[in-house]
Amino acid sequence: MNQREVLEFIEENGVKFVKLAFCDALGNLKNVSIFADELEDVFEKGMAIDEEAFDGIASYERGDIRLYPDPETMQVLPWRPQHGAVIRMYSHLKHQDGTVAECDGRELLRRAQEKLANLGYSCTIGSNCDFYLFLLDEQGVPTHTPYDRAGYLDAAPLDKGENVRRDICFTLERQGLKPTSSHHEKGPGQNEIRFSYNDALFAADDLMTFKSTVKSIANGAGLYASFLPKPIEDEEGSALRINVLLKKGDKECTTDSEELRYFLAGIMNRIKDMTLFMNPTPNSYDRFNYSTSPKYIGWAEQKFHQVLKVSKYKATINSADPSCNPYVAYALILFAGAEGLEKKLELKNQVKEIILDSSQFEPLPLSLKEAIKVAEESDFINEVIPAKHLEQFIAYKKNEYAEYEACKNKAEFSDKKYFGRI
Repeated sequence: MNQREVLEFIEENGVKFVKLAFCDALGNLKNVSIFADELEDVFEKGMAIDEEAFDGIASYERGDIRLYPDPETMQVLPWRPQHGAVIRMYSHLKHQDGTVAECDGRELLRRAQEKLANLGYSCTIGSNCDFYLFLLDEQGVPTHTPYDRAGYLDAAPLDKGENVRRDICFTLERQGLKPTSSHHEKGPGQNEIRFSYNDALFAADDLMTFKSTVKSIANGAGLYASFLPKPIEDEEGSALRINVLLKKGDKECTTDSEELRYFLAGIMNRIKDMTLFMNPTPNSYDRFNYSTSPKYIGWAEQKFHQVLKVSKYKATINSADPSCNPYVAYALILFAGAEGLEKKLELKNQVKEIILDSSQFEPLPLSLKEAIKVAEESDFINEVIPAKHLEQFIAYKKNEYAEYEACKNKAEFSDKKYFGRI
């Protein structure tokens, strides 16, 4: 929809409230609600927010950052009453003078798409995102008790999450997303739902919608949905598998083509630099240190727990986790792929069997501290991330790691800081 069509929809359907949503620098969904009759003015002038209240965002003069809703992202929230309906739109972040704010992840991803388009290519993305379901206590506070004790692909009654996943899928459909499959994952109470590919920018919007929907439907069922990378110490971690399809015009590039191999080589060449943005919490590295998680920078045609799994048409990046900001993560993937195309990089480090001798392959950063150092020293990161935003984000992450290091009980730190939020 465009602005006029959104305003007409509101009038014709009795919409009362509009949620202006955005993803903050740390990957959290934020929003502000306005009355529907204010939207026309907000389309023109934006909606001021107090940016000083958000962690990881560079400081500006109070009220300088404004939300400008993107009408193409309009969705009716299906869990709200039909009478006096509520719609949501994702927003761009701009300064009062109309220039783009450095902390706007959607704009960073749009620039990455433009870079790729100037080379004659486009990229669509699909995500597979794991999550855990936990019981709530009598006061509605999340507990650490998993909803079930089922394992990989188990069926009901062992799998208690079947009905919740079904309700999530139906709700996603009503918001324009197309789920393709769902199942119980390896961990107790762990689930996965896959949904279809989209343009990279809208794919990031889709992931935010997915996470919001999962949490809302789970809460309605008396459960807590966690996207924490490693919510249970001795169980499987939760991954964000990012599936990428490269197109030249309307034609999908295959691994038989030089183009896709260049694109993937660019991603592999910069995957270490990107790690801070794909795995942004200390808890992310607890997942890396589990046996089935990717640790080494290699690619494979079979599932050998590598960073990159390649089939004929698509490639799956396995190192990211659900705590990341998807706009920034997807933007870095596209920028790196474009660099590979420009420089015609060679796709190296194929893995043909399970790695026994780890000295053959370079590891990913295995701690937040190491990931911060790599990003800070990366010419690639310093080139594509706006300087003011990068400086503030790095500073925030250094403070976060210092807090983590100072805490004697690491599990307690993750529990207090992340469990009830991510």
